[in-house]
Amino acid sequence: MDSVYIFDGHNDAILSMVDYSAAGRDFLVRSENGHLDLPRAREGRMAGGLFAISAHPESEPEDDLTITFNGYEVRYAEALDPDNARRQIDGQVSAIKALVSRSNGQMRLATSVKDIRAALNASALAVVLHMEGAEAIDLDLSYLDTLYDHGLRSLGLVWSRPNIFGYGVPFAYPRSPDTGPGLTDAGKRLVKKCNDLGIMIDVSHLNERGFWDVAALSTAPLVATHACAHAICQSTRNLIDRQLDAIRDTDGVIGLNLAVNDVRPDANLDDDTPLEVVIRHIEYLVRRVGIDSVALGSDFDGAVMPREIRDASGLPRLIEAMRRAGFNETDLRKFALDNWLRVFGQTWKDR
Repeated sequence: MDSVYIFDGHNDAILSMVDYSAAGRDFLVRSENGHLDLPRAREGRMAGGLFAISAHPESEPEDDLTITFNGYEVRYAEALDPDNARRQIDGQVSAIKALVSRSNGQMRLATSVKDIRAALNASALAVVLHMEGAEAIDLDLSYLDTLYDHGLRSLGLVWSRPNIFGYGVPFAYPRSPDTGPGLTDAGKRLVKKCNDLGIMIDVSHLNERGFWDVAALSTAPLVATHACAHAICQSTRNLIDRQLDAIRDTDGVIGLNLAVNDVRPDANLDDDTPLEVVIRHIEYLVRRVGIDSVALGSDFDGAVMPREIRDASGLPRLIEAMRRAGFNETDLRKFALDNWLRVFGQTWKDR
């Protein structure tokens, strides 16, 4: 039996849960749809993950994708109404708590490293609340306190749209992540508030200038929960080498995003992406920043996965491919679990 347990830095499973949407899937029952549920998490030896809550527009813009001669551009998403965003987030928080309750101990809401370890020892899945995009938070930041009390321990300041705190990167390839202004004054206050509370700040989806604003202001390790290397795939969503270096220099973590269009050098949305392509991306990150700063941030239920992994049940195939590529057991445990636990311990107040 493989001794490697995996903590995943990002999934969007809550949006597909029946606890949130009547048309959704029962997370406690194995499905062939989507990427993540409790049975497949167990098959994949998952110890837990950052479960994203996120607000979305009532309708998506039409004709937002433009195919260029060598890539693509997606029209910038519109800012969300904060009241509507807050209603969605409230519903998602209630849903994940209801799911944890009806799991009868098979899932546990975790707000500390101690909680995650206790869940692992009890063979339960540790659920850490993460919010992707801060649209629901008001200017006085009082709703952040409310979310913290509900268990929120990780926050992405933006998704790929603007809000009152900063600017996300529009999806495009080949493009630089330097796509616009940095954080607003409110965004800078939000960074400080997160530091004060002990909420981890996620720079995924943030444009480059916003990234450097966070780097200059934050007293915590820099973290990208789900991102890849721009040197390999020149997507706006990926991090340039200077950003990778900055994360390493703060003892932070990059969670490798398994989205094929960010892993592949050609950015094609093709699930026929061999594991060797994923391994080469991991090897690049490790050469650049060291094994202590690389982990997993799959983006399950939010992106197209490589066919050989397919879903959470396929994660052991990724670990075995890393093993074949020469990563030793200490490296694998760091990538799979230990690096996340370290950075949580350095960031959260309730360690």
